[in-house]
Amino acid sequence: METQQEEIRAQQKQNWNKVSAGWEKWDQFIMDFLRPMGDAIIDRLEIKEDDIVLDIAAGTGEPGLTIAAIVKKGKVIGTDLSDEMLRLAAANAATKGLKNYSIKAADVCELPFADNTFTKISCRMGFMFFPDMRVAANEMYRVLQPGGCFAISVWSAPDKNFWSTAFTSVINKYITPPTLPPNAPGMFRCSKPGLMTDIFAQAGFTHIGEQELNGKVDFIDADTYWQNRTEISESVIASLAKVDEATKAAIKNDVYDLINANSTDGRALLDYGTTIIYAEKAGRKKV
Repeated sequence: METQQEEIRAQQKQNWNKVSAGWEKWDQFIMDFLRPMGDAIIDRLEIKEDDIVLDIAAGTGEPGLTIAAIVKKGKVIGTDLSDEMLRLAAANAATKGLKNYSIKAADVCELPFADNTFTKISCRMGFMFFPDMRVAANEMYRVLQPGGCFAISVWSAPDKNFWSTAFTSVINKYITPPTLPPNAPGMFRCSKPGLMTDIFAQAGFTHIGEQELNGKVDFIDADTYWQNRTEISESVIASLAKVDEATKAAIKNDVYDLINANSTDGRALLDYGTTIIYAEKAGRKKV
């Protein structure tokens, strides 16, 4: 099992490094899309100016960068498997003049920090990809100070996320999707009712809560949608690499038809659904 998880981590690191250029190109679009989730995480964390915050699966930096601007007497460490994504996060921090933001390449299942290091932990849209979510929750509990709290966001069920399933539903008409082992990392892995509460309760967290956050992402039009998904989604890129040019053209045509059919007044406003999960580590709160 451990060997399998190591293979998953290595593949994930390679994949995220590979698509980092696309994420750099689309960074502003992605940050606008995910800002409501980041804001909800920050609200739940009730950030104080002297907090010491761990931002897990930091990607290009958010919500850690926004948090760093709040914790003027504290600091934020952003961790990620991908060195290339962290390079972008560090560059974004430098652009914003955030001297209390640093990066550390790390696996969430083996965090390189001492027990009780952080007062708060954030993680936006990363938890569903961790090879072993229960180990990840245990590690979060270990490095969090007694009285500290975390807040994360995950994708809700597929039927609430047309922005993603529109493309995969077309691809699956042309390519048989791979058979994945039970509980394999994936976008909608955390959407099963009660799953996240169970994972964090078993890790020892208390006052666990969930908040649904739904909305629409503005892809503008079918052309922008196609470009975005084929430049930043590793799974889409991998799927399209398996087909010939004629099949790729057919997939593209079907995707355009589907997005146009579901646009509003010519605007590709596509549904997304997320869940914010938050909890505390029992103990004396930091004064």
